[in-house]
Amino acid sequence: MDTQVTIPVQGMTCASCVRTVERNLQKVPGVQQATVNLATERATVTYDPAQAKVGDLVQKVRDIGYEVPTATVTLPTQGMTCASCVATVERNLKKLPGVLNADVNLATLRSTVTYVPTEVTPRDIRRKIIDIGYESPDLEAAGETTDDALRDREREARAAELGQLRRELWVSLVLGGLLLLLSMGPMLLYGGDGMMRMHTLFGTMERYWFLQFLLATPVQFYAGRRFYVHAWKAAKHRTTDMNTLVALGTTAAYGYSVAVTFFERFFPAGTAEVYYETSAVIIALILLGRYLEARAKGQTSEAIRKLMGLRARTAILLRQGEEVEIPADEVQVGDVLLVRPGTTVPVDGRLVQGRSSVDESMITGESLPATKTVGDPVIGGTINKTGAFQMEATAIGKGTVLARIVRMVEEAQGSKAPIQRLADTIASIFVPIVLGIAALTFALWWLFGPEPSFVYALVNTVAVLIIACPCALGLATPTAIMVGTGAGANHGVLIRGGEALEMAHRINAIILDKTGTLTRGEPTLTNVVALAFQPVPQAQLAEAGVGSDNVALAGSNGALNGSQSELLRLAASAERVSEHPLAQAVVAGAQAQELRLATPSDFESVTGQGIVATVDGRQVLVGNPALLASRGVDAAPLEGDAARLSGEGKTPLFVAVDGEAAGLLAVADTLKESSPRAVATLEAMGVEVWMMTGDNARTAAAIAQEVGIAPNHVLAGVMPDQKAAKVKALQEEGKVVAMVGDGINDAPALAQADVGMAMGTGTDIAMEAADVTLMQGDLLKVIEAIQLSRATMRTIRGNLFWAFAYNVVGIPLAAGLFFPIFGWLLNPIFAAAAMAFSSVFVVTNSLRLRNFKPTLAR
Repeated sequence: MDTQVTIPVQGMTCASCVRTVERNLQKVPGVQQATVNLATERATVTYDPAQAKVGDLVQKVRDIGYEVPTATVTLPTQGMTCASCVATVERNLKKLPGVLNADVNLATLRSTVTYVPTEVTPRDIRRKIIDIGYESPDLEAAGETTDDALRDREREARAAELGQLRRELWVSLVLGGLLLLLSMGPMLLYGGDGMMRMHTLFGTMERYWFLQFLLATPVQFYAGRRFYVHAWKAAKHRTTDMNTLVALGTTAAYGYSVAVTFFERFFPAGTAEVYYETSAVIIALILLGRYLEARAKGQTSEAIRKLMGLRARTAILLRQGEEVEIPADEVQVGDVLLVRPGTTVPVDGRLVQGRSSVDESMITGESLPATKTVGDPVIGGTINKTGAFQMEATAIGKGTVLARIVRMVEEAQGSKAPIQRLADTIASIFVPIVLGIAALTFALWWLFGPEPSFVYALVNTVAVLIIACPCALGLATPTAIMVGTGAGANHGVLIRGGEALEMAHRINAIILDKTGTLTRGEPTLTNVVALAFQPVPQAQLAEAGVGSDNVALAGSNGALNGSQSELLRLAASAERVSEHPLAQAVVAGAQAQELRLATPSDFESVTGQGIVATVDGRQVLVGNPALLASRGVDAAPLEGDAARLSGEGKTPLFVAVDGEAAGLLAVADTLKESSPRAVATLEAMGVEVWMMTGDNARTAAAIAQEVGIAPNHVLAGVMPDQKAAKVKALQEEGKVVAMVGDGINDAPALAQADVGMAMGTGTDIAMEAADVTLMQGDLLKVIEAIQLSRATMRTIRGNLFWAFAYNVVGIPLAAGLFFPIFGWLLNPIFAAAAMAFSSVFVVTNSLRLRNFKPTLAR
């Protein structure tokens, strides 16, 4: 069975690097697929563990000149008694994904493990030691107390790289600035007499050039060393990248200048010029671009850092009546924890005691705190706002909602959209083409250019090599995907990968499952219709809390009068002991009116018809017309209202009291408040909205009319096993179809759809089958997902347009194509500035997605 591993890769600078790493990883025996992301600096590899090991992949990356940051941890390992124990521990630790090597020492009772931080943590290693029957005391002995320490390793490596870039940048800026001042200053100050004045000042031009040589050499071989190192490593593997272009271009300028400085007499008249400032300033500008790019790329992963920052560090464990503070990572499933006001919920669980309001905005995007009572679930990483409560841990570590969200966002940010594959393919052949153009430029200018032709040939060739950098091309798509998926996570919209993000912008038809998607997914009491019937004495009504004429019933057409309140009280009292969902809706409706319900006697449930009970000495029937008929009650007075309510998509419950028809209770799965607005917004966006339900056509039509869906876009009477076929039928009409659902029976349809969207309030199976998970049960999140996809694709297209247009215009200009017509030539320094700007522009353009806000219909 194939395994997937994610490896951090450092040292990549452009799309050509990406292609090199991918191509070489795919050469490792057993590797099925390798996908490399320049923005996240990650390689995701699918391989057969029987043929390849993670160590083979890491070694291959290092062999081709790139770096894989790893970490080493030493853990106490107690309980070993012989060499066989050592072999057992080593063998099992090496089976962990991401472990490169494990050395176990019997004498010191310690295990030293080298691993890839993105795949395994010290806590995973410690748990493996314990699982195979040995002991490993708390990780504080190893100096690694949480998973955060592991993620910090990669961050530290990036920080070190940024620090090195900063040092190299300062050297190149200071020395390059001095060179620019020495070479260009005199001419700017004194015009044509500038060189003569420099000659007088230094005695000879050789001395003037030698000073420039002293300033330029540290820039070339200290600040510019990285370009040579990576270019050489690429050359050893018969490939090229942007470092090749920079190394060749700056070396040409620097090398020619050195030759002039020390061997001027060998050069023809008019060709003895030095270009130290060109080489130095080019290196300075490229390093400036790299530095700004690295800083901006660090901001693209802000969503992951924010999510990781939500995790609690400690938890209060209730053990034998005592409160014990422990690391949150030490919590086990089944532990009972105390959560005080203002603290973070440590892990996923459910309330077992207490009541509170919990701020879940960082997980679901919902701004209002959620009220939690006994039995309600709570999510690790959310904030307890008011009362203290006790909770039982139900999920820990990688099983928590927060961990799953982090994993989904990481996978999405590391994935590739189909549009990126085109850019990668172009970039892989781009550098060799540029080298060919540079060679042709040099030859043509040397052979046919004006005198001094060699100087023109050299300067224009350097300009071509410098301006033709594929960095912007490589960063155009992955940076936008990173920021886009991160912005989605901040809004409670989890997008599984780049392919889903790209496909979502093409959606032109969307199927909404009715129950739990358009509606709340649970029955609610909506109407009370009371006929005249003999009421109980007024004193008894007052004692029951009935009689107010201005009590509002949520979802009803007005206030409840005394007869309606009494009808509801009797029916709800009779239904108190029933477990039927409709009965529970009636009871909940009565409780919402604060009616004092009585305890029924002589309760009888009649299968398929309803219930019979005695309440306050009165016989109460609640059910369908067949129940009333079986007890000799004439239901005719209620049939008109029953037909009206049925036409509105509601389920009427007939009520009889003491052998007479007393009224109706209407129960319905009511629409979510946001559903009509969501449908209106989708229609305004040009998306066809369809509703799919198992209800009959009459009920479905009533719901569709209420929510604003066209009658001809209603799919009624659809059985669970038919849902995927309905999606496929729309696809066969040429539509790009999204499916939104929340139940287990929606999973096949979610998988069949071009983009499946699952409500986060639904089942895990639905979320696993979906491409997009909406952390709230709110259809407005569907709008956000589609609009975010459209915004991201606009950004990607803009990035790619800039990257292509920049090269299409820049390379001919640098080659001197416009010189015969307009006399235009491009100074290599300006070429370097343009190249650096192009990469920074692409990244900062992608960062604008962090400010994404959806546009909704009024």
